Amino acid sequence: MKHHIKAHLALLGTNVFFAINFTAVKYLFNGEFMQPFGLNFARMLGTTMLLWILFLFNPKKEKIQKLHYKRFAICMILGIVVNQLLFIKGLSLTYSIHASLLMLTTPIFITIIAAWLLKESINANKIIGLILGLSGAATLILARHNSGNGMNVVLGDIFVVINAICYSYYFVLVKPLMKRYNPITVIRTLFTYGTICALPFCWTEFSSTPWQHFTTEAFFILGLIVFGGTFCAYLFNLYGIKHLGPSVSGAYIYSQPLFASIIAMIFLGESFEIYKVIGAILIFSGVFLANKTKPNQIETEDV
Repeated sequence: MKHHIKAHLALLGTNVFFAINFTAVKYLFNGEFMQPFGLNFARMLGTTMLLWILFLFNPKKEKIQKLHYKRFAICMILGIVVNQLLFIKGLSLTYSIHASLLMLTTPIFITIIAAWLLKESINANKIIGLILGLSGAATLILARHNSGNGMNVVLGDIFVVINAICYSYYFVLVKPLMKRYNPITVIRTLFTYGTICALPFCWTEFSSTPWQHFTTEAFFILGLIVFGGTFCAYLFNLYGIKHLGPSVSGAYIYSQPLFASIIAMIFLGESFEIYKVIGAILIFSGVFLANKTKPNQIETEDV
């Protein structure tokens, strides 16, 4: 099988795994098997262990230069600790469909942050795209429909949006590191120190997890979140970026709400009301305009 076909399959798999995560996480919360921060620590710890096991099979040592310590620290805080904690907490409070749609604001925030930090040009399309995207997010957040699996939808949605902003900062700041070092080395380093930094916030909930009450299905779901939804998803995404580039890889994020919505409606009984359709249309339109390029514009990014 050719590399580009494998890369497309890898990216499709990445977003299917991420979509499954939305429902899998809610399953553990609804069944009272785990609390948000406890689940988050299990996810981070399990992924870190798998990354180090992968290192044992392919021990390529790479020394990180001191001048990059600060950037690694910022990326670790934004992309691993704050990002993951807010996402899991937000998802525990809102609907799976809301969270998957709100995560689509990430490309919009990346565009705006890149314009601010990297002095990239910002045009009318990007401004209109930002307004549309934020309007879509506001439509979801301000809707007063609060039934089903959402305990505090407004607060949960806000956490998910802040998580998207943090991840956008991380995405912009981590790109130079991905160019300078092996991407797997970068992710392993970030997860290792991120797990240590998250421990004080997560230990109470993690240590109180009632493991003795876990069913076989609950253990399977947890393993799916750690191995599939985090470890494999990160590696598959790196493979896709390597062979197809960041733009093609980023486009696959638009498939997440479709998969997540179908899975949530089947397994969690969530519905797709008209306000969610309106919010989705606004967000999709905003992302399209914010990332629209001229025909003669050539992509120069290389991760």
